[in-house]
Amino acid sequence: MNTHTRVRGRVIVRSLLVAWLAASGVGLAVAAAPASGTPSGTTASPGSASQPAQLSVHARTHHILSGGREVVTGSVSTGQAGRTVIARVNRGRGWKSVAHARTRGGGRFSLSWRQRGVGHYAVRIALAATSTKRDVGGGLTVYRRSQASWYGPGFYGHRTACGGTLSPHTLGVANKTLPCGTRVILRYGNRRVTVPVIDRGPYVAGREYDLTSATKNRLHFGSTGTLWSAPKTR
Repeated sequence: MNTHTRVRGRVIVRSLLVAWLAASGVGLAVAAAPASGTPSGTTASPGSASQPAQLSVHARTHHILSGGREVVTGSVSTGQAGRTVIARVNRGRGWKSVAHARTRGGGRFSLSWRQRGVGHYAVRIALAATSTKRDVGGGLTVYRRSQASWYGPGFYGHRTACGGTLSPHTLGVANKTLPCGTRVILRYGNRRVTVPVIDRGPYVAGREYDLTSATKNRLHFGSTGTLWSAPKTR
């Protein structure tokens, strides 16, 4: 008997057996044959989980005048286009969304917005619908233009209105309305200093600050002129 005849006979016998069992009401469990190339009793291992997206960010500047435009560029590590990124700012009263954009080829993006409200802001970039976020180091300081002068000679050794003693080495400013001790960020050219309010003045119309001689020297400020100022809120 050849092989073909033997196989055909087995198929007929199996068919008759299945028909008899079905007629008798006896259940029959038939194990499915394993797929070709996959050993019985094994399962395909899932692929490794993908890494979460990361953000890289870069601020064009950390110092602008109120109403000026801030720009933050960056990329998403996955390189996907069409993802939404959001810019948020916080001045100590919670995060507020100020701009959003879609990623381009390579995951690159550019966010731009006009920032009003003088002070120092934390800036955070977030990838929408995920927990991925990245803070912009240094944040953003928003200034206004202020007229200033300086004082010192003739007052050294005297008590200031805020209770200190003025000397040639005292860092600070005089202001008519800000509470004593308020820290103020001053920027003149590329130089910047943060100093407290230590005195009252100036009493010349149109001037907002009187700088001590030490503050004037730190900024390389002249006798009178315009600088940028912002109360430090954080």
